[in-house]
Formats: sequence, C-alpha cells, structure tokens
Amino acid sequence: MLTAWPLAGRAQDLSLQGYLDGRLVAAPAERSWVEGGLGKTRYGGGGAQWRFGGAALVGTAQLTPSLLALAGVQLQDGDRTGIDVLEAYLRWRPVSTTRWRGSVQAGAFFPPVSLENDAVGWTSPWTITPSAINSWVGEELRATGAEARIERRGQVSSWELRGALFQRNDPAGNLLAIRGWSLSDLTYGLGSRLREPDAYVRDDGDVPPMRYDPFRNIGNAWGNYVQLDWRARGWGRLSLMHYDNHADPQGWVPYEGGHRLYAWRTRFWSLGATADTGPITWIAQAMDGDTVIEPVPDLVFTTRYRAAFLLAGWNRGAWRPALRWDHFSTRDLPQAPGTHEGEHGNAVTAALNWRPRDWLRLTLEALHIDSIRTVRADYGLPPHTRGTQVQLSARLFY
Repeated sequence: MLTAWPLAGRAQDLSLQGYLDGRLVAAPAERSWVEGGLGKTRYGGGGAQWRFGGAALVGTAQLTPSLLALAGVQLQDGDRTGIDVLEAYLRWRPVSTTRWRGSVQAGAFFPPVSLENDAVGWTSPWTITPSAINSWVGEELRATGAEARIERRGQVSSWELRGALFQRNDPAGNLLAIRGWSLSDLTYGLGSRLREPDAYVRDDGDVPPMRYDPFRNIGNAWGNYVQLDWRARGWGRLSLMHYDNHADPQGWVPYEGGHRLYAWRTRFWSLGATADTGPITWIAQAMDGDTVIEPVPDLVFTTRYRAAFLLAGWNRGAWRPALRWDHFSTRDLPQAPGTHEGEHGNAVTAALNWRPRDWLRLTLEALHIDSIRTVRADYGLPPHTRGTQVQLSARLFY
C-alpha cells in the first residue's frame, strides 16, 4: 500500500512503503547455514518456532519531474540482527515525447537479475522464499556505481538496453564456492556480514564463527553488466543479461582478526522470461556462470555454477496460489576424471497467499529441498540430504 505526501510549495512528492513480517516456522532438523551449519534453508534446528521474518521501509522522493531519489532499509532476524541499507540511488529520467527514452542512475542498487522479486523491500509477491538464483542475488550481489538505460517503445512491443559500471562487489561468489546454493529470503544489506559454514572454517584451520562482507572493493577494477529486455503486450517479457565483476582472483585485503578477504572473479549469463496465460503467470529463469580464485600464484580454483527455476502463479483475486520448481548445481575444478566435486539438487516450493486487505497478506509455504553435496563427506556428514521447511507468514503492509 502506497501513500504520498506532496510538499507544500514545491514540485516534489514523497512516498513511503514497507512491511512488517512475523511467522510460525516448522524448521528442518539440520542447522541452517545462517547459524553456521550446512542446511540450505533460512531456518534449521527442527521443531516449531515463532520468528520475526523481517521489516523494510522504502522511501522515494520525486525531486523534479526528471529526478528521483530512492532509499530502502531493512531489519531482519539472522545470525546478527541490525538495520541495513538495501539500496540507495538517484535516477535521472527526462520526459520523452518520442518512442525513445533514456535514463541514468547512480548509487547502490540490485543488478536487474530477478524476475520474481519485484515487491516492496526486494521481496516476491508469490512466495516467502525466492528461487535459488534470487536467494544468491539477495545474499551477495549489489552494484555500487552507475547504470544507463535506453528504451524504444512501440505500439505492440518495446526494447530496453541497460548497462552498468560498478565496484564494491569483489568477494561475491565466495558463498557459492564454499557453501553452495541455498533457498532463503534473508537478504543482506550494505555493511552486512555473511557467515561461512563452521565446518569449512574449522577445516581451513580457523575458529568459527567466521564472517565476511561481500560488498567490498579489492583492487581498482570496475565490474559491468549488460541486459537486453523485450516486452510485448499479450506475450510477456524476455530478458538476457551478462554480469562480470572483473575482480582480480589474486587480490586480497587485510580483514578483521588478522584474516584476508579475497576477491573472486564472478561472471554469469542469465536468461529469463515471464508470460500470462489467462489467470496464470509464468516466470522462468536460468543462470550459468563461474567464480575463480587464485589464493597463491598458479593455484587456481574454479567453481562452475548453474541454476534454473519455473514458477506458476494463479491470480484468483484475494487468493494467489503459486508453485515453483528449482534445479541447482556447482562443480569444482580442477577435479579427477570421472568424479563430481560439487553439488546438485532440486527444490519444490508451494505457496498459498491470501490478501483479504491491502495491508495484510497471509502466506502458507512448504519448501522441500533434495540435494547431494560431496564435500559433506569430508566433514563426516552424509552427502545426500533432504529437508522440508514450512512457514506461515503474516505480513503487514504500509
């Protein structure tokens, strides 16, 4: 729900929107990665739990007809609770009277990867938990820099090309390499610290807990991404994107406790599409990429990663059921011939949303994950794991 207050005597509008979320959770038995375990969901430890799901507040100010300012903050209950900045930027988009329209924005913002997280506070209107692809985007990806867009609008379809130069995302990729994929709605803001699995930290000779900041600069390289979008009335949207943070795999900076924070050269292609067939909304996306680190000269570690999902959501007024299937995998290189060092798995998410009022949404969600990760055997755990997380969320909007 959106409210706006015009400022007296100025051609300027302010708006605020946000949410407050509380939930009852039936958690999988394995300890979540959020708490230092190897579980793939946000919650773990088994049993029924009352949890604070989070809160967010997003403000926009139309400073002039062409200039917009946006800032979003959030409060979430994770390994460490605190208020974080999700994104903050200025966007200049002059009024256009032709089919061509351009804009430029500068600040800190999400790369435009997600096709499902388009609600307030970078959340999904269909499920509590986003796909594996967009769980990772919320964990480790943020662009601090500038983005330019150009759009050609037609009577039936339109094209949009956008590109960005950014910094302060050099450690991104670390979590995919050492933990693998997750499915979690825990989105990290600027200045947050992500916890590495305790088993990995001990195996590396350190004492847990170990945390790192994914939104740091290591070196002076500029990353970039390019995205091409096509939209057509009655058809939907098709989006192709290439991302490369151009981090130096040999780069590192001193970090807390005398440790080193390493850079990971992370890049990927993403292809996504949305379409409506009657009351059904379809969202599909696939990602393919790699992340590379060279901690000492000539010792190169590469993690190939892939993920894809298909979501079907049914628009039934106040009721909105949704069903999503995910597939995800990683592969560690180099490796011995005939072996698969990494992980592969699938997940199924079923959600039922009921929104009897504009300010209230109740969501019942069941998430089942079935995966095999070979490195678990090194920690004395079975490589093959299954887990189901059930959540009942009450979300208040304002």
